[in-house]
Amino acid sequence: MDKELDKILGDYIAIRAEENGVNIIGLTRGRDTKFHHTEKLDKGEVLLAQFTENTSAIKIRGKAKILCRHGEIHSGE
Repeated sequence: MDKELDKILGDYIAIRAEENGVNIIGLTRGRDTKFHHTEKLDKGEVLLAQFTENTSAIKIRGKAKILCRHGEIHSGE
């Protein structure tokens, strides 16, 4: 992908809940890391998330499949 376009769009990840009640938490950038967004997914629901100027980390609590450019990761196992 073009580096300039990659900078604008940021990295995306796909999260698919493997059980009900999977929590997704977006964390801010900067000196103090804070929660800035939360989502709750039920089994089979999918969330596409993006790393941006404001989002430096995404925390996933529960059993989920995460797809990103680094491969497939399973949480909650």
